[in-house]
Amino acid sequence: MQQPRPGDGLFTERTPRVVAARKLQRRKDRDATGRFLAEGPQAVREALAAPKTVRELFATAEAADRYPELIAQAPTVSIVTDAAMASLAETVHPQGLVAVCEFLDLPLHDALRATPRLVVVLAGIADPGNAGTVLRTADAAGAAAVIFPDDTVDPYNGKCVRASAGSLFHVDVVRGGDTLTTVGLLRDAGLRVLAADAYGARDLEEYADDGGLSGRTAWVFGAEAHGLAPAVAEAAHARVKVPIHGRAESLNLAAAAAVCLYASARALSRE
Repeated sequence: MQQPRPGDGLFTERTPRVVAARKLQRRKDRDATGRFLAEGPQAVREALAAPKTVRELFATAEAADRYPELIAQAPTVSIVTDAAMASLAETVHPQGLVAVCEFLDLPLHDALRATPRLVVVLAGIADPGNAGTVLRTADAAGAAAVIFPDDTVDPYNGKCVRASAGSLFHVDVVRGGDTLTTVGLLRDAGLRVLAADAYGARDLEEYADDGGLSGRTAWVFGAEAHGLAPAVAEAAHARVKVPIHGRAESLNLAAAAAVCLYASARALSRE
């Protein structure tokens, strides 16, 4: 393990390794290198728990003193100035830790080989905060895999990584592919595909009471503004809506996903 030595100079924002890491804030550079940044102690802790994921940990001297257990686990530690950390971090008030991580995604057929009971597909979602929050919710509800098709934000976007609160490192992440083709492959693999649709024909509560959430399930969630493409919704086994009991017009994506996924988790726990 490469650890900083007393007297070593601190890396600055102009140090080549810091410059190279900073480029990972851009998708083209992430795709070219197969690496991304995880910022903050929670994300770094979860990344370090995932075998062979962290390549290098950048830390300020203060953060290194505050989180010695994380420093001890990292394969390579580079102590940086506050200015260098500010250039690596994408938050207003950095917490002093940024890890360079290897991509985690795997092909869809590999994720399906594990026979997941609950899968999430994020279709056409452009907001990284929403995508990361749904990924976190999927993890909490016990989903085994989250799929990011080509028309959806990059799961390694910094805001998405932060919004996932470490859950990015807990579930199988599948990236790429056409959404409609993905739905077909999920059906072929024996999963019941449910389209979350505010105008769906089936009410979630009634559908659950009728046993519709039993068995292996894949939920498909679309963007708040436009919902799911008609062809994608029609390819699902059912279009399911979350009932609105009050006067609210609708639920946002994260809230709707939480309701749907926890309904599935409850049904699966009874099997």
